Amino acid sequence: MDYITEYKRWCDLAVEDSLKDILLSMDSSQIEDAFYRNLEFGTGGLRGTIGAGTNRMNVYTVAKATQGLSNYLIKKYGDKASVSIGYDSRIKSDLFAKTAACVFAANNIKVHLWPTLNPVPTVSFATRYLHTSAGVMITASHNPSKYNGYKVYGDDGCQITTEAAAEILAQIDATDVFNEIKKVDFDKALNDGQIVYIDDSVMTAFINEVKSQSVLFGDEIDTNVSIVYSPLNGTGYIPVTRTLKEMGYTNITLVEEQRLPDGKFPTCPYPNPEIQEAMSLGIQYAEKHNADLLLATDPDCDRVGIAVKNIDGQFVLLSGNETGILLLDYICSQRIKHNKMPSDPVMVKTIVTMDLGEKVAANYGVKTVDVLTGFKFIGEQIGKLEKSGKEDSYIFGFEESYGYLSGGYVRDKDAVNGAYLICEMFAYYKTRGISLLDKLQEIFDKYGFCLNTLHSFTFEGSAGFSKMQEIMKQFHNEVGVGYSFADKAIHKVLDYSKGLDGLPKSDVLKYLLEDDCSVVVRPSGTEPKLKTYISVSAKDRTTAENIERSIVEQLKEFFK
Repeated sequence: MDYITEYKRWCDLAVEDSLKDILLSMDSSQIEDAFYRNLEFGTGGLRGTIGAGTNRMNVYTVAKATQGLSNYLIKKYGDKASVSIGYDSRIKSDLFAKTAACVFAANNIKVHLWPTLNPVPTVSFATRYLHTSAGVMITASHNPSKYNGYKVYGDDGCQITTEAAAEILAQIDATDVFNEIKKVDFDKALNDGQIVYIDDSVMTAFINEVKSQSVLFGDEIDTNVSIVYSPLNGTGYIPVTRTLKEMGYTNITLVEEQRLPDGKFPTCPYPNPEIQEAMSLGIQYAEKHNADLLLATDPDCDRVGIAVKNIDGQFVLLSGNETGILLLDYICSQRIKHNKMPSDPVMVKTIVTMDLGEKVAANYGVKTVDVLTGFKFIGEQIGKLEKSGKEDSYIFGFEESYGYLSGGYVRDKDAVNGAYLICEMFAYYKTRGISLLDKLQEIFDKYGFCLNTLHSFTFEGSAGFSKMQEIMKQFHNEVGVGYSFADKAIHKVLDYSKGLDGLPKSDVLKYLLEDDCSVVVRPSGTEPKLKTYISVSAKDRTTAENIERSIVEQLKEFFK
């Protein structure tokens, strides 16, 4: 069916959620962009801009995805199928969560729904804790406010595998968006017990698991450190502050403008703690209150960014790689100090995460497992360890995009856990007169300086989608062994589209350069972007920055 025909069908049949007015106001280019394809469903579920059309997040695309998932669950679990559902602070998140709940209930799938918005890891946790067949989280993570999404977890609490995604997609594609979706009234399903709210005890169990991740093992610290915290108008406010306060961190100042949930994100249009703009208001608060530490979690509270004072008293943002390296070193050193390291410890990181992590891990006798980009692959490794009776071997996992996890109680990154561990690590070192910047420099002095940066290039719409495919094809065909970035020749190409090291096939290229440098190029799985990751090892920061700058300028030629 061509997109114009489908557009006209939506004009006739799409009557919910005020979509009719949006449809009738579209011009030709908007119609094409909204209908040229179905919103892509992959291992991350759905993610797209909110609006009318097959390539948009709306009650119809959510219901269609849910019907396809329902068909898959019934086929696999029969009448015992059940699901946990959560949602964040984004526009229409509560509506989409209830829409999904009504479709599941109509298919006789028991629904456990978080009664209020909550962090994404709580859905992974509830799926495992309540033994449901699947989990669904309505979220678009750190994307701008025009986005929303639909993330799916398996019964192990990990995001669905590539194989499961393909099976679910087949069910979705076979479902007509208007004629083949079952749905019941929400209040009726609630009264009939088909939908039940998740009890507060489950949140308490989650918080207790987070608190159990402490690696102090009896060491004393001063928890009266001054902390400024921003939930960036998302879901972190209650669980993060509750965890910290229950563990003695009561000197907490909240960024008031970003405290309460607000899907419009009025003070941080791009609510991502990876970028300076999202952290700027928090830094102002930290300066005003003479705080020791700034924390900020993204809207669905699975990423956490921090800023600390330098020697001049100015607040400096740490990258996800830098924070991850600090946490890895802290966890390993504490476990070794207190004889709490498992006999065969494992650290898991993604292939675009700082390679220095492997050197730090090796120093403590910890094995490093590299996985594809996306925390779901770290979760899968935890699951493999669990199946082999070695779940306790997992001590830490992290990715450069500010995601951390130190325990197997969930199978996704957890910023509640990350925020708590960061505060503990910060207080531990501060009590001993050591700053995080001092500790980071100590690590660089020991293992060598390493600079890691991310540069993204945006390509909107159907034309942008085609352009990204052309650029990736160019990299595959023209950039190989012997080609140089900043006069550093490529000596090896890792083409993950061929399924290297037992990993699923993924359109990712990693170029290993001379002098322990590397460049990674890949399309984003959640946004219309091509992402490049640059890693430079050098004698000092200035040299590394000069090399990195030259590589960036060279890469830009590919993205014109």
